[in-house]
Amino acid sequence: MAKYLRTSPYKLNLVAEMIRGKKAGTALTDLEFSNKRIAADVKKVLQAAVANAENNHGMDVDRLIVAEATVGKSVMMKRFRARARGRSASIVKQFSRLTVIVREQEEA
Repeated sequence: MAKYLRTSPYKLNLVAEMIRGKKAGTALTDLEFSNKRIAADVKKVLQAAVANAENNHGMDVDRLIVAEATVGKSVMMKRFRARARGRSASIVKQFSRLTVIVREQEEA
């Protein structure tokens, strides 16, 4: 899980859609060659999930698939910009949270 990723949930969800349901190795390769800036952070989270599955739960790395990749809203930075006639306009800088769950693929 990553709690404070500096991008909007919409943009992060575009990258999360790329890896949902794929094998972990394929998903890591896709993220490595993605043009999206946030793909590097998603790759870190996926690598951590794979490492946790291997070390903490004794799962086989070659059989792991990305079961879930959920995206949600996190905190917002609120900024203001000066406008004409002494007014101000608000700027909202969004943060996102990402949860990646990996599972072993069932044998067919």
